[in-house]
Amino acid sequence: MKSFRKAVIIGAGLMVMAVILPARAGTVLQPKISKETQACVACHKGTTPALYQQWGAGKHYRGNVGCYECHGAGTTKANALDHYGSRIHVIVTPKDCGRCHSTEVAQFENSHHAKAAEILGSLDNELAEVVEGNKAFHGRSALLVNGCKQCHGSVVKLKNGQPTVDTWPNDGIGRINVDGSRGSCTACHFRHNFSAAQARQPETCGRCHLGPDHPQKEIYEESRHGIAYFNNKAKMNLDSAKWIVGEDYSAAPTCATCHMSATKTQPATHDIGDRISWNNRPPVSVRPEIPDRKLGLTDVLPWQQRRKNMKDVCAACHSSTYINAFYEQYDGLVTLYDEKFGKPGAKIMKMLKVGHLLTAQPFDEKIEWDWFEIWHHQGRRARMGASMMGPDYTHWHGLYEVAKAWYLDFIPEVKASISAGLKAGGDKAKAAAKLQTYLGTVLASDNHRWFIGKQTAADKAKRAAERARFKARYAAKKK
Repeated sequence: MKSFRKAVIIGAGLMVMAVILPARAGTVLQPKISKETQACVACHKGTTPALYQQWGAGKHYRGNVGCYECHGAGTTKANALDHYGSRIHVIVTPKDCGRCHSTEVAQFENSHHAKAAEILGSLDNELAEVVEGNKAFHGRSALLVNGCKQCHGSVVKLKNGQPTVDTWPNDGIGRINVDGSRGSCTACHFRHNFSAAQARQPETCGRCHLGPDHPQKEIYEESRHGIAYFNNKAKMNLDSAKWIVGEDYSAAPTCATCHMSATKTQPATHDIGDRISWNNRPPVSVRPEIPDRKLGLTDVLPWQQRRKNMKDVCAACHSSTYINAFYEQYDGLVTLYDEKFGKPGAKIMKMLKVGHLLTAQPFDEKIEWDWFEIWHHQGRRARMGASMMGPDYTHWHGLYEVAKAWYLDFIPEVKASISAGLKAGGDKAKAAAKLQTYLGTVLASDNHRWFIGKQTAADKAKRAAERARFKARYAAKKK
């Protein structure tokens, strides 16, 4: 590049980097590669040739943004070290990226992703640190370091300017950096070429969003959207700096399309919650603004606006009738799970704990494992499956597993706890009696009365007639 005016529009992942003029405060783009970066390249071309090649293939190279512009920018005594005559820092943070990408960083800082490292004290953390782990790895659980924090992010600590082994390597999305910033841009925009096409593909999101408790990647692959993507990937225009659904591509959506990318009327966003109208992570689904405020996020959008934002994305391919019907189906599934299993289950567990019918220690009794998996695994899968049009995850991996665990494990264990409490006498007996009354109400409700043999006559007759028709339809014909 011979002139700064020829700086290209840089497409790094989901964001479109604007051409940065000299008047913009904090810019690091230059008419040519800096002497400091040239010195870095002279060595790293030989010591880390793959990284050198990645950088050379990326848009940063074409904008004359190199090693020193990122690793040498904004260093302080707290996070910097002397490295062959240059003052650098090892871990590039959103504060560094924000010198050029301030809008994207500001959006990210107001998202759930930025708070992902705040998992200490959660039940997931209890499992990783205590139940499954120990304190033998630098005073922490090796599972926590190698598992949870690789997605959620670590609290980075330094020793002699270098990150400590229990906090680094780590590219977790909510990493808490030594300069006070949160997040890791390279969680999605892999260094050192920061490919737009790579970050827009579902596999990138699937690095963390997969598995028994949040199988978004697997659900996507099952859905029509995923099938369309894998069959039309070559038509997706993934390398384009401008990537507007319905305008630059229409073959299929990816995770990025729906949750972050631009539409004809809506700009791209790095706040991944801007288009999500249910939070299906807890035992009972809630509207997203509730946990957003608890996390201290600002400019919190009401769920109605978030749904409107997502419907705008859907409208690139679907009619309003189709979109509205889908959301009514989705809401119906969320309501089914919440009312039949989530709310009564959460209340039962609270009554068990408050009444001291269970110990205070999590996960030392089977019922706690069963309830955890009902909402944290199976219940999430059902709700997330419905949200992404994955019928198998909604049913067989979802509510089927919920119902099986509920009726064959959870309810019998509740009854056993009630029985033990009644025998114990005193306050435990009083608590057990209250729970017994509540459980009776739950099981006698329309949702569960079949389990205790109290379906209405009309319901029994209807099911019997439908079963008879089914058998007749598939009965072997007599010779």
